[in-house]
Amino acid sequence: MNLKKLFLKHCENNQFEINQNQMEVIKDLEEYYSNNVNQNFFNKIFKSTKKNVGFYLVGDVGVGKTMILNFFFDSLEEKKLRLHFNEFMIKFHNFIFENKNKKYGIELFVKGIKKNTEIIYFDEFQVTNIVDAMILGKLFQKIFEEKIRVIFSSNIEIDELYKDGLQREQFIPFLKILKNNCYQKELHINEDYRLSKNRDLDRFLSPIDEHTNFVFNKFLRKVTKNKKKTLKILHVKGRNLTIKNFYQRIIKFTFEELCNKNLGSEDYLTIAENSDFIFIENLPDFNEDNSDQQQRFITLIDIVYEKKIPLMITSKVNLETIKSSVSMIEPFKRTISRLYELTSTNYN
Repeated sequence: MNLKKLFLKHCENNQFEINQNQMEVIKDLEEYYSNNVNQNFFNKIFKSTKKNVGFYLVGDVGVGKTMILNFFFDSLEEKKLRLHFNEFMIKFHNFIFENKNKKYGIELFVKGIKKNTEIIYFDEFQVTNIVDAMILGKLFQKIFEEKIRVIFSSNIEIDELYKDGLQREQFIPFLKILKNNCYQKELHINEDYRLSKNRDLDRFLSPIDEHTNFVFNKFLRKVTKNKKKTLKILHVKGRNLTIKNFYQRIIKFTFEELCNKNLGSEDYLTIAENSDFIFIENLPDFNEDNSDQQQRFITLIDIVYEKKIPLMITSKVNLETIKSSVSMIEPFKRTISRLYELTSTNYN
């Protein structure tokens, strides 16, 4: 695979600016691919250098990590799987719950993946859930033992994952497994491409006043014209999730309905799977007093972004001045960048 040549063509076709730092990552990816795939019989026998089966690309938000890894992933002909990490862990927990052989649950889950998958791609990888943190070491040790390749993008270095998280000492073995099995590469660019391309934020309205409410409701009426409003009940693992304002896959929520309740990844994933456009009213500023709600909002936006669902939002403050709780500062940078894109008039 001549990845450099393919990437230059990709940039030309999409009118992307060619950046030298991104070209260095392409070179690293080509080496990673070559080390893991294009080994002949004698190399496998005589070459003693350890081959890492993971590739972990770290960088700030909006520098092009996802664009590069999407390009790389799409170029592969191997059996492959691209999943949001929350979705992957939901599948894992469901498998364990339904499988009677709990003792060998992780082994059976990974072997099931291996039947159909040679490489997994997790975009914008992070860990915020203590339950996941405690199980990840054993799970990924088995994934790497089975030589399933994994590529990650993240704006958090491996050593900084789950920093200040509850019972972090139980997470340290997973960090060691990642570092022992992954090439960690950094992409550094002094610009957020998502922000520079999406300055027309006609669908992120602030502050909340008579004018922004008028614009919000006018657009809601426009996109729901001739659509019947119904009460939609979604079923999530035996629980009922009620949506009061459902217009044939166009949904309106208040922030409180989405994030003041005890909802999680499975709920947001189910909502996303039933949505083509989401309206959100009354986004607050964030601080230590509503950090739990902020965490839910981050999870929601990650899933909405993965499913490519456009948004319209009314907010107490604009995106340039919105604050964060201390513990959420780093992951919230990604959320802000994604909100620029999801609420831009360039995003449909």
